[in-house]
Amino acid sequence: MVDNRSENSLASALRRRRLQRFLALTAHLPRPVHILDVGGEPRFWEVMGLAGQSDYDILLLNTQPQPVSQTHMCSVVGDAADLSRFAGQSFDCVFSNSVIEHLGSYARQERMAAEIQRVGKTYFVQTPNRFFPIEPHFLLPGFQFFPLAWQIWLVQRFDLGWYKRIPDPAQAQAFIRTHRLLSAAELKRLFPQGYLYHERFCVLTKSFMVTSQPLPDF
Repeated sequence: MVDNRSENSLASALRRRRLQRFLALTAHLPRPVHILDVGGEPRFWEVMGLAGQSDYDILLLNTQPQPVSQTHMCSVVGDAADLSRFAGQSFDCVFSNSVIEHLGSYARQERMAAEIQRVGKTYFVQTPNRFFPIEPHFLLPGFQFFPLAWQIWLVQRFDLGWYKRIPDPAQAQAFIRTHRLLSAAELKRLFPQGYLYHERFCVLTKSFMVTSQPLPDF
């Protein structure tokens, strides 16, 4: 259900619906659309069917080099909270999918949000909802609300979600601290001029999208 590598999973279905919103946001922009994907990987665009299309020039920025084989796509190494190499309004659209929650602190999330709004003429940011019952990375109900000591104990002893166990307690704690989920109120403070959308699973908000312009209903 949560494996976005499978085209038939719930995660992939939600991504495809998310893509329709992204396409609506960029539909009016002149071609080719120059996109900065903060934290991006080639596979996302390949699965979504936009890799190699001449309508989109995509620059992936990640903490690790991303091997790129598609045309109209390239990769640089950088920090999501420091886009100072780019001038203001230098991209038609800044895109980020499930990245801002990995910056570890609200201060760094503030810097990432400010940088996105500075360098992008438009933006599209997605992040999981802190109050969804199942933590989306460790895949345990309520894990995000457990005391830190409980989280460390669990991560030391079990493979959780997408991650293998980390026996060393200091490393386990450092890894846990790189995850900081956001609430709707926090996301609105980070993007005060943005439009906030709820991505729902059944009646619950699984994640949020915030965009620079209002989007049509889907």
